[in-house]
Amino acid sequence: MIETYSRVKSFPRTRLEADLILLLVAALWGSAFAAQRAAAAQGEVLFFNGVRYLLGATLILPILFIRRSNLFRLPVKTWLGGALAGLAMFSAVAFQQYGLQFTSAANAGFITGLYVILVPFLVAILYRKPPRVIVWISSLIATAGMFLLSTEGRLALSLGDRWVLLGALMWAFHVLIIDRVTHQMDLPLLAVTQATVCGGLNLLSGLWFEGATLRDLSGIWWAVIWTAVASIALGFSLQPLGQRVAPPADAAILLSMESVFAALFGWMVLREGLTPLQLLGCALMLFAVLLAQVNLIGNNSRKILNSQGGKG
Repeated sequence: MIETYSRVKSFPRTRLEADLILLLVAALWGSAFAAQRAAAAQGEVLFFNGVRYLLGATLILPILFIRRSNLFRLPVKTWLGGALAGLAMFSAVAFQQYGLQFTSAANAGFITGLYVILVPFLVAILYRKPPRVIVWISSLIATAGMFLLSTEGRLALSLGDRWVLLGALMWAFHVLIIDRVTHQMDLPLLAVTQATVCGGLNLLSGLWFEGATLRDLSGIWWAVIWTAVASIALGFSLQPLGQRVAPPADAAILLSMESVFAALFGWMVLREGLTPLQLLGCALMLFAVLLAQVNLIGNNSRKILNSQGGKG
């Protein structure tokens, strides 16, 4: 049992494993798209977010008890890291939701995805560590792909776009915060803390601004449960696991595939068609993800060749 736990604790060990985990996270987040659309159509979005995030945190909580984690002996810095991630998550959702009142869903989807290029920009400013040139190129290609996928080449700027852009900035900060705290915190504890903070703030905001109750969710409980399990309990548990190894700029590119999976599940579940421009956007984003891995594949190949040469 101890040996099994140590193996899980050291996972992932390679960039390929980390990248596959982040790609799975993007798929989980994208799969929740249809459920979130159904909930948004009914209203009470803040209350809906609060309930599903708190339910997601509750689903992760048993892991802490199984592992007998002593939560009362954890340093304050540990709690602050998870709380800060939850605050960034709540801010991102709040800004995005407020902006959606004044802009289209298509514009909001594209602008939110701009965190892909904001992450390497913030890394260069805050860490004074510019990402690889290939990452910048991949980010630009991924942004162009999201533009075609979300807006079909049309973008009309409005007041709401500014609020959504603030949300994208908060998502970028969330990726950076996870990158910093994931090496210092127990991952299930991080997932529970950030989901609880985000859910609690959403729930209080929903009660105050929307006056919502649990009865208002009676027709969309399936959406609450699915998003709580897929995008929160699983997605936000696996994200820091992948970011243990993957750099933040590379992680942002992989997570941006959420919009591609959202379009895929929208086609399968909601029967939403894709235009040729949207398909081109999906292809560009996939190409951006593969391009970001060029150096990784090259480095791994050189390591294999070097090891084979040493044996000879």
